Amino acid sequence: MGYAGSSVAGKVVVVTGGGTGIGAAIAERFAAEGAHVVVVGRRREPLDEVAAAVGAVPIVADAADAADARGVVDEVLTRFGRLDVLVNNAGGHGFAPVGETDDEGWAASLRANLTTAFTMSREALPALIEAKGQIVVIASLAGLFAGPSVAGYTVGKHALIGLTKTLARDYGRHGVRVNAVCPGWVQTPMADAEMDEFSAHAGLDGRETAYATVTADVPLRRPAAPSEIASIVRFLGSGESSYMTGSVLVADGGAHIVDLPTTAFEHAGM
Repeated sequence: MGYAGSSVAGKVVVVTGGGTGIGAAIAERFAAEGAHVVVVGRRREPLDEVAAAVGAVPIVADAADAADARGVVDEVLTRFGRLDVLVNNAGGHGFAPVGETDDEGWAASLRANLTTAFTMSREALPALIEAKGQIVVIASLAGLFAGPSVAGYTVGKHALIGLTKTLARDYGRHGVRVNAVCPGWVQTPMADAEMDEFSAHAGLDGRETAYATVTADVPLRRPAAPSEIASIVRFLGSGESSYMTGSVLVADGGAHIVDLPTTAFEHAGM
């Protein structure tokens, strides 16, 4: 017997950054279980590809722009009459240290990683309150720790966790649940590009070796598939997580439990 409200069939789900990577996998997972899925992004072509593959509705919009975000919500309500789950997945930008980040780059990183989620959440809240719906925020392991030379990205992802908690605190009384997911390395087009660059810089023999290298000290010794993150998001967007709000779920193959100063012992076979 399933949990009450565990099905996502019939739910209306909006996924920002839904044209590629994790966003596309999330759209596929919800659609496969009978949800009505809307994928949002700034580029028409990848949205159309996902829409054709999974039966989603594509909407070209900038999630950080208030008018665009409001337009997305209005179109969803006109088409379906409700909005049950908002997945704030859009992100990117901010790959430089503070000293090499100019004002334009800083603003772009915060807009991509934080303002998208803030603006879409704000515009969707009335509909989510009416539906007693859910918001799922895709943060990152960079929302908990700092990687090298990713200042804007790291700050934006840390701020997403703060946004998750304040939304959960303020709107739980209205029946809206808000949770965040912090993935580690995931095999997406963006990560593939990073692995290609890393492989060339480090003199490795290709992308797979690069992935193996960056996950060598991760307990599971591999990156995630986008579908694995999508499964977690599906859980948070269903009644199976009905008493969870303000939570931060880490999906990083165990990377966050590793005591970095002891990795040298493991490499030495001790």
